[in-house]
Amino acid sequence: MAQKVILVDDLDHSEGTDVARREFSLLNRTFAIDLSDDNQRRLREALGLIEKVLESSREVRQASRARRPADSPVRLRGHTTTDVREWAREQGLEVPVRGRVPEEVLDRFLAAHPGAVPDREEAPDRPEPE
Repeated sequence: MAQKVILVDDLDHSEGTDVARREFSLLNRTFAIDLSDDNQRRLREALGLIEKVLESSREVRQASRARRPADSPVRLRGHTTTDVREWAREQGLEVPVRGRVPEEVLDRFLAAHPGAVPDREEAPDRPEPE
């Protein structure tokens, strides 16, 4: 038994012997659609306009979420940076009121407080105190 395949134009839903699968590229992607010769011509014209528009345009990129700095502050178990600053001042060490605690101060705090090991996830390259 023979079968007849009838292609239908995806834009205007018309049937015809001129309806065929048409491929086109846009923005580095390939698409396929079933179109009649007339709608294929209209698509080609529209793509031509889009190409001209893209040539005269510039891409706008969405703002990305802020990333954590590569040298993010160390988080100490059971202690805060305020604890570190207070301890440092009691030891006569200079420490800024705000901002990052100097590495030397953190190292000395860790030596004096063995239970304050830095979280491994936060400072993977920092050795545990002995």
